[in-house]
Amino acid sequence: MRKSIRRITLLTAAISLLAVSCATTEGDDAALRGALPTAVPPGTALTISANTTKVALTASGELGKLPFTVSSWPLVQAGPDVIQAFRGNALDLATNAGIPPIHAHGTGLDARIVGVKVRQSPLYKLATAPGTNIRTLNDLRGKKIGFSPGQAQGVVVLRTLKAAGLRTEDVQLVELNSPQFLTALQGRQIDVAPLGEPSLTKYLDKYAAEGAVGVDTPAVDALTVLWAPTAVLRDTGKAAAIAEFVKFWARGEVWAWEHPEEWIDAYYVKDQSVSAADGRRIRETTDKPYFPDSWDAAIAWEQETIDLVTASGYFGASFPAGDLFDRRFEKIAADAVTAPYRTQGAS
Repeated sequence: MRKSIRRITLLTAAISLLAVSCATTEGDDAALRGALPTAVPPGTALTISANTTKVALTASGELGKLPFTVSSWPLVQAGPDVIQAFRGNALDLATNAGIPPIHAHGTGLDARIVGVKVRQSPLYKLATAPGTNIRTLNDLRGKKIGFSPGQAQGVVVLRTLKAAGLRTEDVQLVELNSPQFLTALQGRQIDVAPLGEPSLTKYLDKYAAEGAVGVDTPAVDALTVLWAPTAVLRDTGKAAAIAEFVKFWARGEVWAWEHPEEWIDAYYVKDQSVSAADGRRIRETTDKPYFPDSWDAAIAWEQETIDLVTASGYFGASFPAGDLFDRRFEKIAADAVTAPYRTQGAS
């Protein structure tokens, strides 16, 4: 089986880190089983990586209502970078897809999911390099595919290959972090890579004339999560602040959905530098936000993902997905929004 040097290095690092980082004491576990604190102590501060939430709360006028201080909003978005920031105590809370917590577990970082949003539609398309002839999933055989095993894009690749009846051995997986995909596509170092919006629009605006396209994939990246290191969650003041932030996060997503023109201007135009017309087109492909009041289905999806990536040779052996969730936070997001955003398929 083909293995890249980077994959071998990653797995070796995971084993060494696991030995020093994964154990928790019985007392530490007890701290996570107790009831959540209900009041945020004065002076509590969090460092949060959640750019879309910051934009939504700023545009809606809610940012100043947070009952704690956000000491900084670092733009640390890629899962491996978030894990590094967590490990260096440089970040308290982040929003990512479902795969970074799995990657974190594999490297021995103890962290938990505290908020869940789900989607039913694909978030990514397979962007092709200029001059390639890839138009369907059947054209992927033998091609060089950008692959980040610790990020959502990596799971999208694995699920896409499964849907196409292909094995990892049938393609060339080129391990890169997702921010490197654009450069690799532009330089034709890879043939295809999963891109989400607005990166896909920016890329195709520049390279469609040279034959670049976005190929549909049925792979759904079902979860967006808020997650935090358990060391942060054991701090009662920070745990209380995170519980409050979960509410603002959920309500910010709802505000963006219910105020499309304001959101397009604030996020797509001003923050992401795409046109209002492109922002409207992207918005039309976006799922309505849904916050489940039970995490059972989310845990089942995460378990399927764990089994998929571990069977593919990444992040060690399978483990119970429930270990990744702090269910004390389970109902907070759903309780913070109105019924149409708690019940899947409601209008």
